[in-house]
Amino acid sequence: MLNYCGIGKDFIDYTVDCNPYKQGLFLPVTHIFIFEPDEIRETKPDYVLILLWNLKEEIMEQMAFIGEWGGQF
Repeated sequence: MLNYCGIGKDFIDYTVDCNPYKQGLFLPVTHIFIFEPDEIRETKPDYVLILLWNLKEEIMEQMAFIGEWGGQF
């Protein structure tokens, strides 16, 4: 979806993934870096874009802490 829409590093600073085999790598084509989820706590983004729509509820529960600084999904 990111590739199709032309979304790259100019719009998304980084991605996160719970899978340790993906952390430290880059998304194909866009070359957006993949961090571990703790990066969200450290950088406190204003918005978190959930790309895994089918896991939206689970991710929102796990990341509910972003509301502490006014972050939104």
